[in-house]
Amino acid sequence: MKTLISTIEFNSLGDERGGLVSLEANENIPFSIKRVYYIFGSKAGIARGFHAHKKLKQVAIAVSGSCRFIIDDGQFKESKVLSSPTEGLLIDSCVWREMHDFSHDCVLMVLASDYYDEADYIRNYQDFLKIMRK
Repeated sequence: MKTLISTIEFNSLGDERGGLVSLEANENIPFSIKRVYYIFGSKAGIARGFHAHKKLKQVAIAVSGSCRFIIDDGQFKESKVLSSPTEGLLIDSCVWREMHDFSHDCVLMVLASDYYDEADYIRNYQDFLKIMRK
């Protein structure tokens, strides 16, 4: 069966003082990093995302707490809970993503392969399905 979920396990380099994860472009992150952002303070019951990108690739990491992703390629949907700062979810281009069930302490960091570009977004699910069927 086809799987849409692709994760990256990061080495924890911490010691008795605490954890440390190093993220390096084109090493353990499979692209050059042009932008980093993080989501925090999400209210209970609020979902986010609901878009795809034409070209952008991303890696999402729950550096604290947890949230659930729904990944969709227009034919298949899969769900993945992120809850470890040593695991990243690789989200390729042309993949619809939704984020649900944020824990109260969730900090979701996203590494992006390019700078913000509104023209790269597909924000309507029906438009996304049309593009994917071409």
